[in-house]
Amino acid sequence: QSAVELMTANGLVDLLIPRGGAGLINACVRTATVPCIATGTGICHVYVEKTADQDMALNIIENAKTSRPSVCNAEEVLLVDKAIAAEFLPKLHKRIGDRVELRLDPMAASIIPGVPAGEKDFDTEFLDYILAVKCVDGVREAVAHIAAHSTGHSEAIVTRDAEAEAIFTTVVDSSAVYVN
Repeated sequence: QSAVELMTANGLVDLLIPRGGAGLINACVRTATVPCIATGTGICHVYVEKTADQDMALNIIENAKTSRPSVCNAEEVLLVDKAIAAEFLPKLHKRIGDRVELRLDPMAASIIPGVPAGEKDFDTEFLDYILAVKCVDGVREAVAHIAAHSTGHSEAIVTRDAEAEAIFTTVVDSSAVYVN
């Protein structure tokens, strides 16, 4: 009963971050009327939009994938705007390709070496040095991919474009949505 009171304490509780078993997390997701970060499974995305500061994007990706790959908020999927894929993906491969297995969609595989992405790679929490990479045609395709494959944990966009940022942060429905 006290847990439900906490989960519904609108105006008193700013954010719940349940730490525990699946039962507690599921109860928070079903019951909470205050914002809740559902810990546990995390298929977390980073989207590198075509106007992104590419050095910043590489730093974010490297940190999000390699600093602690076995945690639920580690990056599992990288979405790269097709407009910069030919320029950006070789930089990515140079930066982390020797430490991270890159599972690539057909366009990414035509640009850099890696393993062809399998049917379930964009729906898998690897918890390892594995990153699924997909090329997308703009922010709308990126958010559509996230809507179809995310577990609602954490998503990020790297961009300099205010409109792309606004679309991403308005449309993406995850517990944590980051910009740059």
